[in-house]
Amino acid sequence: MNDKQRVAEHAVQHVKPGMIVGLGTGSTANFFIEALARRQNEEDLKFKVVSSSVVSANKAKQLGLPLLGMEHIDGLDLYVDGADEVTPDLTLLKGRGYDLVREKLLAKAADSFLVLIDASKKVKRIGENFPIPIEVSPFAWRLVQHSLAAIGGHGSLRQTANQDGLVVTSHGSLVLDVAFESTLDGKTLNDQLNAIPGIVEHGIFSGLTRAVFCGHDGQVEEQWA
Repeated sequence: MNDKQRVAEHAVQHVKPGMIVGLGTGSTANFFIEALARRQNEEDLKFKVVSSSVVSANKAKQLGLPLLGMEHIDGLDLYVDGADEVTPDLTLLKGRGYDLVREKLLAKAADSFLVLIDASKKVKRIGENFPIPIEVSPFAWRLVQHSLAAIGGHGSLRQTANQDGLVVTSHGSLVLDVAFESTLDGKTLNDQLNAIPGIVEHGIFSGLTRAVFCGHDGQVEEQWA
């Protein structure tokens, strides 16, 4: 069992009967979904799930998990997902998979948001290893890019893996990948981005995390907010 599997198995023990559970997206989230399916089959555990993406929804369906549409819920008990970066104060960077709107909706709506990582995701500041993904309205991206430059941000529209077009999110947005000065902390940057018109959503998750579970050398370390 690798560290991603181990931390997923640890997190699935926090699922209780009758819960509505939000499913994240990515390799670690996939291990969590698989662990959740095993608990359903082996323990006859009753719960419902809601997905942050088409990818995780399809995986949930394949494994026979009872899936709710996001439009049918007004809250959830637990949301479990990974992160690209985590600072000591539990500010996150997410969105390399660019499903930011759904992910942040679930993180905000959940009574408890658990984040699953390995040690490589720990950083001193947001943006240390990756640019900040910023979803923008297609007609507004140049205006947003100009506003971002005014606060020290420099970046460009994300292209597809084949470099033959622009990435379009499930929400219909374009994505600007933007680097900022190292002097800007995540919480300040979060507030500044929230104030810029034309930004649909961005990858900084500030003040939303209940706990981070980190798999490292065969152990799981917990850090609670």
